[in-house]
Amino acid sequence: MSVYVIAQGKIENRGLIDQYVAKVIPTIESHQGRIVAFDEEPEVVEGPIEHPRTVILEFPSMTAFHAWYDSPEYQEILPLRLKSTRGTLIVAKGLTPS
Repeated sequence: MSVYVIAQGKIENRGLIDQYVAKVIPTIESHQGRIVAFDEEPEVVEGPIEHPRTVILEFPSMTAFHAWYDSPEYQEILPLRLKSTRGTLIVAKGLTPS
């Protein structure tokens, strides 16, 4: 079952987040992940939004997600994201076809 990683953040250091983005894409792809959506100014239809920058990734399974997130190559660049933005990161399970 696919899982979706939803990251929402407010950029506090553009230089660091640009470094992170340049380095993170190959790590996502090498773990069977893909970028589904990216928007720094999404249209808010309902409710308040604290962290507007929204990124959605897809991985084929929770195992693949954790293999990526816990990998040495991702853990090495993760501090760039943590220092450059504040926000949330969640993982949601996809629907199983009936």
